[in-house]
Amino acid sequence: MKILLFLELFLLFRYLFLNVGTGKNVPRPTEVNVGALFTFESTIGRVAKVAIQEAVKDVNDDPTILSHTKLNVIMRSSNCNGFIGTVQALQFMETKVLAIIGPQSSVVAHIISHAASELQVPLLSFAATDPTITPLEFPLFVRTTQSDSYQMTAIADIIKYYGWKKVTVIFVDDDYGRNGMSALDDALNERRCKISYKVGIRPGTGVSRSEIMDILVKVAMVESRVIVLHVNPSSGFTILRVANYLQMMGNGYVWISSDWLSSVLDSSIPHPPEMEGTMHGVIVLRQHTPDSTRKSAFISRWRNLTGGAFGLNSYGLYAYDSVWLIAHAIDAFLNQGGIISYSNDSKLTNLKGNNLHLDAMSIFDGGKRLLENILQADVMGLTGRLKFDPDRSLVHPAYDILNVIGTGYHQIGYWSNHSGLSTRPPETLYTRPPNHSGENQQLNSVIWPGGTTTVPRGWVLPDSGKKLKIGVPIVIGCPEYVSRVPGSDNLFTGFCIDVFIAAIDLMPYGVPYEFVGYGDGHENPSYSDLVAMVASGDFDAAIGDISIVTRRTKFVDFTQPYAESGLVVVAPYKTLNSGPWTFLQPFTPLTWCVILAFFIVVGVVIWILEHRVNEEFRGSPAQQLATTLWFSFSTLTFTHRENTESAAGKAVLLMWLFVVLILTSSYTASLTSILTVKKLSSPIDGIDSLMAGNQHIGYQHGSYSQQYLIKELNISENRLIPFNSPEDYGAALQDGHIDAVVDELPYVELFITRQCKFRIVGQEFTRSGWGFAFPRDSPLAPDMSTSILRLIETGDLDRIRDKWVTKNSCDSQNDAEIQSTQFELKSFLGLFLISGIACLLSICIFFAKLSLKFGHTSRVRQDSSPTRRLRTLLSLIDEKKDTSKIQEKSRNDEESVTS
Repeated sequence: MKILLFLELFLLFRYLFLNVGTGKNVPRPTEVNVGALFTFESTIGRVAKVAIQEAVKDVNDDPTILSHTKLNVIMRSSNCNGFIGTVQALQFMETKVLAIIGPQSSVVAHIISHAASELQVPLLSFAATDPTITPLEFPLFVRTTQSDSYQMTAIADIIKYYGWKKVTVIFVDDDYGRNGMSALDDALNERRCKISYKVGIRPGTGVSRSEIMDILVKVAMVESRVIVLHVNPSSGFTILRVANYLQMMGNGYVWISSDWLSSVLDSSIPHPPEMEGTMHGVIVLRQHTPDSTRKSAFISRWRNLTGGAFGLNSYGLYAYDSVWLIAHAIDAFLNQGGIISYSNDSKLTNLKGNNLHLDAMSIFDGGKRLLENILQADVMGLTGRLKFDPDRSLVHPAYDILNVIGTGYHQIGYWSNHSGLSTRPPETLYTRPPNHSGENQQLNSVIWPGGTTTVPRGWVLPDSGKKLKIGVPIVIGCPEYVSRVPGSDNLFTGFCIDVFIAAIDLMPYGVPYEFVGYGDGHENPSYSDLVAMVASGDFDAAIGDISIVTRRTKFVDFTQPYAESGLVVVAPYKTLNSGPWTFLQPFTPLTWCVILAFFIVVGVVIWILEHRVNEEFRGSPAQQLATTLWFSFSTLTFTHRENTESAAGKAVLLMWLFVVLILTSSYTASLTSILTVKKLSSPIDGIDSLMAGNQHIGYQHGSYSQQYLIKELNISENRLIPFNSPEDYGAALQDGHIDAVVDELPYVELFITRQCKFRIVGQEFTRSGWGFAFPRDSPLAPDMSTSILRLIETGDLDRIRDKWVTKNSCDSQNDAEIQSTQFELKSFLGLFLISGIACLLSICIFFAKLSLKFGHTSRVRQDSSPTRRLRTLLSLIDEKKDTSKIQEKSRNDEESVTS
């Protein structure tokens, strides 16, 4: 009996564990309740209400989902106001619902998400786009639309595409507006653009026309003409009407609106009558939903549902899909055996103040499990694929880019997180690798405010009555380049000043400016400090003889260079006169020694190769020595009379004659130059001499040459001596106070036209130029560069230079050359190498043949002693080869040819 009782208990436990515990046989509820919280009378809410009702109807009519269970959505209107909306949302939390679709407002979503997390009720918001509502802080919040972080990235890409650098942002001053503006600021910074001016508007419907007019008057006075509008419809249309009244919807302005405007336009049937006058040329974003048969059918059905009272916007589509998404999640929850149950929250029960009725709110026990099913969903909806990435964002975020024209709008392109801006629908690009390159970004033509198709510049000079402060260095020397007019504070003349004025006159718009001197007038100021003041905003620009160097470009933007200004070395020189030994100057002593050695070597090699076969190279030792030397040196003038008979000898002679031809030609050219062109000599031949030696070097105070010599060339600072102007160089070089000067080319050219005793030695060892400095991303810099290029193309820049920088008599000596030109051994190393190899190969072949003959002769004579073997070798070398057979064969060949 005990055994049977044990078996019965075991079977009962197994049944309860496998069936009841897993919930497989738990009966499904006949209905499930889901809440919906949004503002019924708003633009989004009016459309969302109908969309949610139709979605509930479609879900309940579909037998494949929530089988035998009815979905019931309890909708309640909520004010978008932070406090009232939050109270209404908390009251709604008292109802027993599995999830809540909403809230619509980002402000309410921030607060109600805390309650949802505590009560384990998932929130599915189809309209709260605030990018700061993240799952890290709000784990039960699920965004079933696109985050504003993507929308602001799309706006930033549009701004970059058209080349604008600064924008003005008008935003509603709540969580939705502030955080959207912050996301735009981050996206712009990544693209080297920025928000130059931002202004917030009071949330709600109580913003007066006068308040908005005050705001727009301030906006009209700033530099940027690109205005991003991220507000609510209640204030957005008032802003556009006031902007049109203030003539801010005309030429030169750019208005970019976030998707609040497209939601209103899509919902309005017909479009607002003031649309043509107040919105013409505005660029608008709209959340992209791919075209599909199901979407087209729903749009057709929508017209019947509303009777044409209002249209369908993208938020209505996301609201419809949110219902289907929660329905699939609940179906999966029930299929997994989930039990719908609630429990009291002890934290709320223990709180004081029972008048708040906090104990009426209960925890949904299956909330986390339901949330997992929501996040794991992967279904197709009216808006496309409903699937979440690890950050809980819907996959494939994309936006339509619209251009308002008249009483309608046309689409100029798309933006997607996959490939940026494109004229092709994003869904056609997902099969390709992501491509955000500049060449791949495309948009169709736009009709801008004012009816123009020309892309607006996007900025104007601020209409504040202030002039641009242009910093000008007060330099001591070189008045030809920059000079302050005596007796004045802010009047300047010179080459650099005239170039700036000429470039300003070519600008397509007026630029009011004033010159402000920089420096004490006693010594040259630091040009790096002047550039730093432009970067800090103390000056709006800096002009003058400012060199464009790498470290300065990190802080400011330079224009196109208008003058070359690389560093060169200046040193004293002396004139070289012709002397009795001038004929030796074309070659260095080492080159002469090698040439002499090769004459002797080639003569010896020819003697060795010809001695056994050529009668002209035989005779007494004295006769053979004289013949060898005569033959070798006579090749210098190609007057040698001896013939070579061996093939090896002819090859060596041919190579040597080629070498002699090159040597004589080079010698003749160099000697002619030495005797006809004036030569200058200097103990310093360039920057390499200064780096290797310990000479004292002068430089101009305030120039970048000091830092370059110290940091780049590692020259000791103790060797560097500053001067205020190039005029001071001459005396210091003459009395030996310094040995050379390192300065920029324009200064040096001016200096040597006045001081004929000094010359540039070596080559220009840096490449730079003079330019005008502007703050980073200043729109003036590229326009000034264009003006400078026009000055160059028309020749006006050369005429300005000729006006200030004139030549004098010293320039006639510019044809003289520093140091005489001598050919070094390395210039002919290849020729000597060829001739040497020919000699070596011929000798090797000769002695190889001689060795074979010597071995044969030694074996025949049976020489055993070293003395006899040496005599045999010498006799073979001196032995005359019998050439009678060769000569006879040659005569026979000649006779046969003659016959």
